[in-house]
Amino acid sequence: MAVNSRVWAAPPESERMKILEERLSEVPIDEGASLDAVEATFSAEAEATPAAVVEEKPEEEKPDLTQPTKKETRLEGLLRTQELKPLNVTNFLRHAIAETVNRGVPPNTIVLILMFPLVASLVAAARHFIGITGFGIFTPAVISVAFLATGIVLGVFLFIFILVAATGARFLMRRFKIQYLPRMALLIWFVSMAILGLIIISPWVEYEALMNLGIFPILLLILLAETFIDVQITRSFSQAVSMTIETLILATISFYLMNWGSLQDFVLLHPEIFVLLAAFVNILVGKYAGLRLLEVWKFRHVIKGKK
Repeated sequence: MAVNSRVWAAPPESERMKILEERLSEVPIDEGASLDAVEATFSAEAEATPAAVVEEKPEEEKPDLTQPTKKETRLEGLLRTQELKPLNVTNFLRHAIAETVNRGVPPNTIVLILMFPLVASLVAAARHFIGITGFGIFTPAVISVAFLATGIVLGVFLFIFILVAATGARFLMRRFKIQYLPRMALLIWFVSMAILGLIIISPWVEYEALMNLGIFPILLLILLAETFIDVQITRSFSQAVSMTIETLILATISFYLMNWGSLQDFVLLHPEIFVLLAAFVNILVGKYAGLRLLEVWKFRHVIKGKK
């Protein structure tokens, strides 16, 4: 990591004499002091100047898995130091990934593509085994990727802010009797203006994470507003809130799973095993046809009565 530093260089002889004369006129000296003594004093002060400069080291930024970078990342270093055996059926994907990264494809992109089916498997398992539904299987997975770009704190804040803005916009639009698609377009307009206002005030509150946020995670979270309003229209507000909380839980767990460094390393170094394992887990989840944990809790009195 490069750190800026100041190096003091001695001025030319002519400038040096001018500086000495200025110092002699400004600084009171003893009458008996010689020019060499004054020059030595001034040189000592000038040489000590760089040591007095306080260098501030920039804070180390956490790498964004959703954005490529010009610097060598941890994943690139991992691929560079791995020992590849001769090409065969069991490591052909590893060779393909290594060659792809050598030709300029960011390893972050490959890791995200490989881990996205795992997040979808997690959402499916949560629905079949526990009974957590959320907003389908795609929305929690996409929100977890948005959290990777924003960070979990800012991501959750934007998630809640957008849903509150969408709910307020829905109540305001009750006065307008317009068709569904123009209504949803107007809803996106309200939410976009709310996000714009939030970004405008971010410099005044000195929230740098929001100031430097890219458009990609914002768009993903704004698209969530349409799903949230659809659930409010087709079901009820309480059900929409419940599904929103479930979606947030699934997205948060998926975020920590995708941000787990050891798992990223395993995915990149053993992609064949990971791909087959993810497919096998989905098949096992699909074979399950028993009661879910939330259903067991809901009908616990009936189950106890039969026993």
